[in-house]
Amino acid sequence: MRALMPPAKLNLSEWMEREIRLPEDVALPGPIRLYPFQRGMADAISDPAYTRVTVLKSARVGYTTLLVGAIANHVVNDPAKVLAVLPTDDDCRRFVVDEIEPTFSASPALSKALSGAQEEGGRNTMVYRRFAGGSLRVVAARAPRNLRAHTARILILDEVDGMEPTKEGLAPVIVERRTMSFPDRKILIGSTPTDLATSYTIRQYGLSDKRIFEVPCPKCGVFSEIVWKDIRWPEGEPHKAYWCCPACENEIDERFKGGMVEAGQWRATAPHVRGHAGFRLSSLISPLENARWGLLAAEFISAKDDPETLKVFINTVLGEGTGDGGEDLDEVELSGTVERFGLEAIPAEVLAITLGVDVQHGRLEATVIGWTRTGVACVLAHIIIWGAWDDDATWSELDDLLRTRWRHPLGGRIGIDAACVDSGDGATMDRVYEFCFPRARRRVMAIKGMGGSRPWILGSQQQKRGGTIWIVGVDGIKTALFARLRTRQHFRFSDDLGLDWFEQLAGERQVVRYRKGAPIREFVPVSGRRHEALDCVVYAMAAHKTLNIDWDRRIGALEAEEPMQQQPKIAESTWL
Repeated sequence: MRALMPPAKLNLSEWMEREIRLPEDVALPGPIRLYPFQRGMADAISDPAYTRVTVLKSARVGYTTLLVGAIANHVVNDPAKVLAVLPTDDDCRRFVVDEIEPTFSASPALSKALSGAQEEGGRNTMVYRRFAGGSLRVVAARAPRNLRAHTARILILDEVDGMEPTKEGLAPVIVERRTMSFPDRKILIGSTPTDLATSYTIRQYGLSDKRIFEVPCPKCGVFSEIVWKDIRWPEGEPHKAYWCCPACENEIDERFKGGMVEAGQWRATAPHVRGHAGFRLSSLISPLENARWGLLAAEFISAKDDPETLKVFINTVLGEGTGDGGEDLDEVELSGTVERFGLEAIPAEVLAITLGVDVQHGRLEATVIGWTRTGVACVLAHIIIWGAWDDDATWSELDDLLRTRWRHPLGGRIGIDAACVDSGDGATMDRVYEFCFPRARRRVMAIKGMGGSRPWILGSQQQKRGGTIWIVGVDGIKTALFARLRTRQHFRFSDDLGLDWFEQLAGERQVVRYRKGAPIREFVPVSGRRHEALDCVVYAMAAHKTLNIDWDRRIGALEAEEPMQQQPKIAESTWL
């Protein structure tokens, strides 16, 4: 194939702007026009002086465009074996189908470059494309055999912080070994950071020359990095957000941002490092319309009161990691925040109720949580049903609890909208299935808690004895719960809860451990404490995620004079 790259003076950024066109169904179709910060990253990617390039990034900075351009360069100009690793199979297919193929089809210089489209493997698939002199494989990080199976000169690792550690260790470490035989290898790492203590991308950026993008102040001319602490706005008017120059303290309006970014430049803060270029950038320098300072300020105001949404803002908008040292929760401090409410005095703002049930061999423990329309959790009660797990009377009592309706201050009655019952104990599992499956329409779910980076709750694709097992991502829920409890936000507690319950709620702590050389944030029991209350709260929070309530209609129902219709009792199954 004829090389499209003229003499070496034409670098990757110039070639991309000359040869690559974006498809019609994107926001800015047509020939690519790179922003200055994109050009600097593109040129480092194609510069043989750098074996590694690490990009610590936010969203809305056009990083995917750079990946496509880098791959295109190796397809038509510098043929090589290219291996791209993404977190999941869906990510792999989406990257090829939504990004690679449309861009190649829209670009005359690339339209016929790829051939032999195919997929290999079974459930853990890899997307494979051939081109003259090389190949492109896009592989999911979840299967170690995929990572070990192929060598590559060009390794692209995208969204590394979203990759789950495998049984053999961290995916980037495993797959990097497959490039060792190439003296001219290139390793490109990019990700939005997540947890400060465990982020692979943050650690790699710390080993690089640590470049930051600086822009000139239109008033004093001093170059500075735009960081969040310098974005300010008048009280109650986030749409008027501006940048306060740290050098001259002048207020710089949004209208100057485009010119500032165009004149910006990268500066290495660790210039002594050789062969490893590192870039850190946030949405604050993005010229895109949806990254205006006023819009980002409004997003911050909406996110700041909830640790979970604030974490997303910090990760995806500011491109920074989040996390804490994993200190214990203080049960005494938590118990000191109780309020005078409960099942017999439900707060008027509670419009839904969920139940989390932990199954023990001699009892069932259940935490009842009321929810406001804004997601504030009000722990109303913790109920212990004494009885053997295989005794019908024990489960009949739980069914009575699930059918109970309590008086609501708005006039009607309110009951339990969804419940999660733990089926993780192999001995009690069948009995939980027997109870939950016939009550599936009442949103009574048999659940199994699993660690790692998972959705809060997701129905299993495989049916078990005619019913659905719901997988609960306990680590993600606990992380959000601990953040809320430490900041005393979005959680309220009834004064009916005793100190023993709060000790159980604080029965685990976050720690960072190393597994196969990779730092992993885990939850471990506090010595000498039970943690049934914590488990029940986690399950009730998972149940809340399944709700889809018309809040205005719910208020109308509660305001009606007639109580809400009672649910009929379900006859006990005897099939076991």
